[in-house]
Amino acid sequence: MAQHGAGTERWKERSVWLRVFIYVFATHLFAFFVMLLFYVGDHAPK
Repeated sequence: MAQHGAGTERWKERSVWLRVFIYVFATHLFAFFVMLLFYVGDHAPK
């Protein structure tokens, strides 16, 4: 009998790729935020 759901290898592989995508997206979002802080700090009125 074919098994479907959270225990299958296909589901595990898909969850790994989803986690990688989320981590990469979050890292780029954090890097953008840090660069934005530097940009705003550099262009602040003196």
